[in-house]
Amino acid sequence: MQFPSHPKAQKNSQLSTGDPLFATPSSTDVAHHAQTPSNQQGVIGTTSSGASRGQLLANLSRRSFCLVSVATLLVCAGCQPPADTSANTGEKELHFAVIPKGTTHIFWQSVKHGAEQAGEEIGAKITFRGPSKENDRDEQINVVQGFLNARVDGILLAPLDADALVRPVKEASRAGVPVVIFDSGLNTDPGDFVSYVATDNFEGGKLAGEAMANALGEKGGDVILLRYEQGSESTHQREEGFLYSIAEYSNIRVLSSDQYAGTTTESAIDKAQALLNRFGDEVDGICTVCEPTAEGALRALRERKLAGKVKLVTFDSSDSLRESLSAGEVNAIVLQDPVAMGYQAVKTMAAHLRGETPEQFIDTGVFVATAKNQDDENIARLLRPAVSGE
Repeated sequence: MQFPSHPKAQKNSQLSTGDPLFATPSSTDVAHHAQTPSNQQGVIGTTSSGASRGQLLANLSRRSFCLVSVATLLVCAGCQPPADTSANTGEKELHFAVIPKGTTHIFWQSVKHGAEQAGEEIGAKITFRGPSKENDRDEQINVVQGFLNARVDGILLAPLDADALVRPVKEASRAGVPVVIFDSGLNTDPGDFVSYVATDNFEGGKLAGEAMANALGEKGGDVILLRYEQGSESTHQREEGFLYSIAEYSNIRVLSSDQYAGTTTESAIDKAQALLNRFGDEVDGICTVCEPTAEGALRALRERKLAGKVKLVTFDSSDSLRESLSAGEVNAIVLQDPVAMGYQAVKTMAAHLRGETPEQFIDTGVFVATAKNQDDENIARLLRPAVSGE
């Protein structure tokens, strides 16, 4: 297997005493041959008593020689060093495939950094490959299939669609290639994968709702939830968590919660502009659930001179969002720990291959950054997560 196994116990060979070649003649046998009359017919022919004694001594000599020779061989064999079996039990380098939803956003580069860090610690090769666009289901399926054909030791997958990636994961399970799901869930039997390593996204959505309520204050207001992409399980959980939390505030009304921004900043700008055109001055706050959607909403607000006036609560950090937090254009950023996510996903796969049973869900934490706490050590680290290549 991938990890060194315990050496097999070696059994000592035992010499059979039932073989007549190695039997020692008894005194009765010697007496019998000595008393054989001269006229008795043997199996070989008629012999005299002198000839019988000579033949007996010759047989004894031959048998004694055989015993000495075999014993010598056994002693010599026992003096030899054990055979070198390192080629059979040596440790094989593990090869893990890390498949994100996409490769362009900063979040995924931080996931890659964490995965590579864990790979270095356990001596595993990490190959990071994903679709160029986060809505390209067919490309992600093809990437999974390619790694299955390559017979990697494990696949770490962030499904960009909770349903479309079920079949490839089931195929991996049947092929004996373990899968760890990270970042975003999958609508399948938990037995099809090793573990789910992610943020508690519903909880993150609830925190976003609380942050929006704090930003609006006692007066409350009217808000928009700008969704991300249909099929994305992680952002769906955030969206539902936000709506669940906001429902507790009687002074906050949701104007729109059924519009999807798409996977790029450009598509998010267009959708945010359309919503602002529709609701105009009614909008007091906007919540977005991932980095590209947040960037799009922020640009749309800037174009209308509404940045800082309309409250904006987002998920995930970037240079521009971090600067906007300091400038007061963004009121709160719900933060994940992408480095820990990549790191824990690799460590979880390695533990599984060692025969351990990981937890079914491993929570990598969720936090809220505001202008007040952005310089706190942990928040500052998550606002500027390490990326691959640093």
